[in-house]
Amino acid sequence: MEQGLTQGLLDSIWVLTSAFLVFFMHAGFALVESGFCRKKNAVMVLLKNVGVIGIGSIVFYAVGYGVMFGDGNPYVGLTGFFPDGTEANVGTLPIFVFLFFQLVFAATACTIVSGAVAERARLGTFFAFCAIAVAAIYPVVGHWVWGGGWLSEMGFADFAGSTVVHGVGGGMALAGALVIGPRLGKYDEDGKSRPMPAHNFPLAALGVLILWLGWFGFNGGSTVSAEDPGAIGRIVLVTNLSASIGFLAALVWVRVRTGAMDFSMALNGALAGLVGITAGCDVIAPGPAMIVGALAAVLCVEAVFFLDGRKVDDPVGAIAVHGVCGIFGTLAIGLFADEVGLFMGGGAAQLGVQAIGAFSGFGFAFLAGGLVWLALSRLPGGVRVSPEHEHEGLDVAECGVEAYGLETTRGMGHVVARDTSDVPVAAE
Repeated sequence: MEQGLTQGLLDSIWVLTSAFLVFFMHAGFALVESGFCRKKNAVMVLLKNVGVIGIGSIVFYAVGYGVMFGDGNPYVGLTGFFPDGTEANVGTLPIFVFLFFQLVFAATACTIVSGAVAERARLGTFFAFCAIAVAAIYPVVGHWVWGGGWLSEMGFADFAGSTVVHGVGGGMALAGALVIGPRLGKYDEDGKSRPMPAHNFPLAALGVLILWLGWFGFNGGSTVSAEDPGAIGRIVLVTNLSASIGFLAALVWVRVRTGAMDFSMALNGALAGLVGITAGCDVIAPGPAMIVGALAAVLCVEAVFFLDGRKVDDPVGAIAVHGVCGIFGTLAIGLFADEVGLFMGGGAAQLGVQAIGAFSGFGFAFLAGGLVWLALSRLPGGVRVSPEHEHEGLDVAECGVEAYGLETTRGMGHVVARDTSDVPVAAE
């Protein structure tokens, strides 16, 4: 009995510590997204990121947890709403410890959407979308995989969420970007993309490093147990290796592709490596993990160019990082996992199961998310801010502040530098 209590205490400490790291990832997302966007929208981006935490926490506690982990059928949970602490432990973990760990994952999926629709989505309808997504989109796929649903019964593997979190977030983000449309001035009359560069690379870089740190809890904490430190150590190691090679591979690839050392692409390459290894971090060895990270980074760079060429405007590259690399990372189990991976002598059976799961999760999120975005677009005001507010910047037009205050002064008056990158440039 005493040994069981000690193990439960250690498991709870480890899982809660990991949950705190995952919660801190929201700071990373906030910095990445605000840094990659234009300065006239930085405050609104931060507001959305903080708001997602509040909305996601309440909705997942009330509804999402039951849909994801409650008893029901292979497709959806139907019990366990508004848990009160009297429920049975999950393994050695008290119910609220397990719930909090899952809660911080749920909010992450909606944060992914925030970046893809930044600078033109209305705050109210975005928050409404997040509430619906945390109640009825993210937890449905979670039930399929982690709640004993039909994908779990097939033998589908997704240890920490390449599909459940990132693929779902990427699918919802793609739907939002398509329904809301590109930013004003992003594409000229010929469909050519106009640069709208990141306004603050220090913020973006710091955000990626915070996400990188938080990912050790994201992946390592998914053991939901501290019983095997060796397994946790391997998970953390391969997570770091995949991110490291992802950063370098993206930097080299984009240099070959464009001739420039594109720091924003390299930062997303690190995130691509993290997303890519998330599904199989418990079953992919260090060497293959670096292959996964490198391939994910290259896919991310190419996906950014592909989407931009088709007028899918994603200011932060969220669809490429989380959607495309989430699918790839899930498939990577079928290619590189110990014993069952195709390249590890395991045949193609697991790869087939992984493909079914990855595309089912992404596809459901895209279709369901698209229906929600379309429904919200029918509401008064729709899902997009007015052209006047978009041009002025949402910080001033809707929040009434500027992220950095008054930048220059001249005489008795103030001169404020305005971002006019959405204004078409007249032909010379």
